[in-house]
Amino acid sequence: MEHATDDVSLPTEKDSRWQLVLARDHTADGSFWYSVATTRIYCRPSCPSRVANPQNVTIHDTLEQARATGFRPCKRCNPDGMSQDAVNATLVEKACRMIEQSPEPPSLTALAESVGLSPSYFHRLFKAETGLTPKGYTAAHRANRVRKQLLQQPSVTDAFYDAGFNSSGRFYENSIGMLGMTPTRYRAGGIDEDIRFAVGQSSLGAILVASSRKGVVSILIGDNPDALVRELQDRFTKANLIGGDVEYEAMVAHVVGFVEAPALGLDLPLDVRGTAFQQRVWQALREIPLGQTASYSDIARKIGSPKAVRAVAGACASNNIAVAIPCHRVVRNDGDLSGYRWGVDRKRSLIEREAHARIR
Repeated sequence: MEHATDDVSLPTEKDSRWQLVLARDHTADGSFWYSVATTRIYCRPSCPSRVANPQNVTIHDTLEQARATGFRPCKRCNPDGMSQDAVNATLVEKACRMIEQSPEPPSLTALAESVGLSPSYFHRLFKAETGLTPKGYTAAHRANRVRKQLLQQPSVTDAFYDAGFNSSGRFYENSIGMLGMTPTRYRAGGIDEDIRFAVGQSSLGAILVASSRKGVVSILIGDNPDALVRELQDRFTKANLIGGDVEYEAMVAHVVGFVEAPALGLDLPLDVRGTAFQQRVWQALREIPLGQTASYSDIARKIGSPKAVRAVAGACASNNIAVAIPCHRVVRNDGDLSGYRWGVDRKRSLIEREAHARIR
C-alpha cells in the first residue's frame, strides 16, 4: 500500500523531527509518528527499536495518518496506546498515593509489589520520575505532615506521633532539618525568629538581601524596594524583621557588586529552605560555572532524575535566593531563555555579563 501523501514527509539528516527520533526523545511522543516501509510498522518518536534508514521512513503529523498506511503498530513502543512513560508515571503515582496514605512508611518491597515490579527496577523508576528515592519521597511527605500537624495538634508530642514518628528522639533528631527551626518555634509560626535585611540599588533594579542567624534566606530583585520588603514580610509573617546596620549593608553591597561585576565572585553563607528535591536542584545550580548555562534537562540528568525536567523547572521558579543560587543560568534545550522570576530582561543581562566576565 502506498503511503498517504497529505501532511507527511520523508526525513532528512537535518530534519529536526528526525533528530528527535535518533535521540529517542520521549518529550516528542504525541507530536508526530513515523512509519517504516521495509518493516511495515509505525512507531512513536521514542521507539527503542533499531533506527531505520531515513529513506524508508515517512513522518506523520497525526496517528490517523500513520494508521492510514495500512502498516501495523510497533509492539515495542505501542504507538496506539499509552507510552511507556505514561505507564511508568501511573505506576509511580500509585506508589506515591500509597506512601501518603500509609500510617507507617511502607517498605521498598511492599511498594514495588503494589505496582508489580521488582524492588530494584521500581527504585530506579521512582527516582527517575520524581527526582527522589522512595525513601526520600517518604521523608519529604513526612516532613510536610509534621508541618501540618504542628499547626493543628495541641502539643508537639501529638504532632510527631500523628506524623508517623515512633519516638521523640528520632523526631527531634530530624526536626531542624525538616523545619529550619525548632518545632516549638515553627509551631508558633516562626515567631521571634530574627531576620535582618537591607535594600540596595543596582543597574538591574532594587536588591533586597535578608538573613537568619544561619545565613542568607532571600535575595530579591525588583523595581520597587517597598514591594520587595512586603514580599519578605509575606514570607516571614511572624519573624522579627530587623533593618540592616552598616555591617549588614556591606553584605548587600557585596551582592550588588557581583551583579555589576560578576568576576568578583559571590560566596555567601546560605540558609536554604526547601524540599529535599528542591535543595538538590539548587545545589546543582550553584555548580554551574560562571559564564556558562545549562538546560533544565542537563540539571535533571545531573541530579540523577533525567525525566524530572518539569520538576526541575518548578524548583528553579521557587528559588528565593537570586544570583547566589543562579537559576538565571538555566535555559531551555534550544537556548531560549524561558522565564525568570525576576524578569527575562534581567536574566539576559546577568547571562551576558557573566559570559563577558569569563572571557576577560
